[in-house]
Amino acid sequence: MDRITVLIADDDTMVLEALADVVRGDPELELVGTAETAEEAIHLAAELRPDVAVVDIRMPDGGGPRVAEELRRSAPGTRVLAHSALTDHATVVQMLERGAVGYLLKGSSPSEIRAALHRAAAGLETLSPELLTGLVRDLASHLQSRRAAVVETEERTARIERAVAGRGWHLVYQPVMDLAGRTPVGWEALARFTDPPERGPQAWFAEAAEVGLGVELELAAAEAAFAALRRIPADAYLAVNVSQRTVLSPSLLEAVRPHAERIVVELTEHERVTDYPALQAALQRLRAVGVRVAIDDAGAGFASLRHILDVRPDIVKLDVSLTRGIDTDHARRALAVALISFAGEMRMTIVAEGIETAEELRVLRELGVRYGQGYHLGRPGPLERGGRG
Repeated sequence: MDRITVLIADDDTMVLEALADVVRGDPELELVGTAETAEEAIHLAAELRPDVAVVDIRMPDGGGPRVAEELRRSAPGTRVLAHSALTDHATVVQMLERGAVGYLLKGSSPSEIRAALHRAAAGLETLSPELLTGLVRDLASHLQSRRAAVVETEERTARIERAVAGRGWHLVYQPVMDLAGRTPVGWEALARFTDPPERGPQAWFAEAAEVGLGVELELAAAEAAFAALRRIPADAYLAVNVSQRTVLSPSLLEAVRPHAERIVVELTEHERVTDYPALQAALQRLRAVGVRVAIDDAGAGFASLRHILDVRPDIVKLDVSLTRGIDTDHARRALAVALISFAGEMRMTIVAEGIETAEELRVLRELGVRYGQGYHLGRPGPLERGGRG
């Protein structure tokens, strides 16, 4: 009966000799070579074609992982058995992925090593009992975590699907006022969610995008707002908030078409625009039927002068971070003046958001802002017939 040929590779001379003695102690095993580096082990295996190569993980020239991967190509008949003091599961998995059929911990008994060599020669996998227990425990934990993640995703998707169907939320409307006459020129539709978990609309729309239903939820809110147009004076507009992804959707164009000349699409800026030509083309299709375009939150987030130049909105809305305290903060005032001047040169209308005090209102009017919204002018609320909040 042919004996099982064995190659041993380890840069520790004492370990190398100990393994050699174990092999020599089994009449069914034959030691055909030893190596102290990965490079030497690869060359010897290619030359000697042993049945099993016992390799240390940490050796010069790339160690056990390199040996396992190289032998899988150059000597596929040689079974690699890792032998190491390393017990972390990442290293174990790496060796198995590279082609090792087993992993023995240093300190294993001679009988365990001989049994592992016989199993390896037969193509059977071998792991030290300590490692096997840990790997099973880790696998169980991983599967449990994956299942929990799947359940969480299912729950989040079901929650958003309920919202897309129109349940668990309603719209409120905040007036956009002429600052001189204190009369409404438009109304902004805002979603308010009542289903748990309790959180703001931005978090709901962000979650909808994460589960792949962002466009659907934004369209559902926009269509609900369009149904309220009959309660808004004919000379006032209705503004709806949508992301760039919804602007790119053909469904938005179809939804606004019957009411286009009274609609302002507010492009929210909580994510970077990655394809301006596509966005510009979609906005042009909306404008062609009469829709006006606004940029929301100018001066915050990703909204920038370059973004305004690329979108060329009809309306630029100054973010609350600029209007809040503008009567006492010189820096805010200076930045607002720059944006107001820029908008004037570009023939864009400025609307100041977040006006909460009479002093903020006074300063904004002095700076030439004609329109605004905020709690000082009118809080979001239900829309009564005739456009009164």
